[in-house]
Amino acid sequence: MKKDKRVEAIIWSIALPGFAQLLNKSYIKGLFFILLEIIVNVQARFNYIIIPSFQGNTDIAIEATNYQWIMFYPCLYMFAMWDAYRDAGGGQKPLSYIPFASAAFLGTIGVIASPTFQIMGVLLGPIWTGILAHIVGFIIGIFIAKLLRRFIDFSEDEPSES
Repeated sequence: MKKDKRVEAIIWSIALPGFAQLLNKSYIKGLFFILLEIIVNVQARFNYIIIPSFQGNTDIAIEATNYQWIMFYPCLYMFAMWDAYRDAGGGQKPLSYIPFASAAFLGTIGVIASPTFQIMGVLLGPIWTGILAHIVGFIIGIFIAKLLRRFIDFSEDEPSES
């Protein structure tokens, strides 16, 4: 049952940052994330650029994007998702946050590179490059967390007092 709650939190966070916080009864935090989402979304022109991106009009999407604002989006999105996941009982293993942070970092890099980044000669633009970078970042983060867990001893939570 607990795993279902964590999956539900992730799904609602994908839909809109803040929804899962409301589901987890963190109302102030949830409303704050929703407000931040709206501000960043409007300033970046995010919803507007989704339309030409999905229609294959990448040049229009790139031209319409406010890059100064859209660079906030990956970190806001992934932090809200991590927060909801943790509040729903996830993130109990050490370094569980690394895939979320890695996705935020690479998502931001993806957005920055999006005006020129191409795959097989196809310019992806801010939406598709951002999505792809998030996925790649999350997968890389999973491997980094697993690798670090092998080399770091987490058996002692706090330093001992002498």
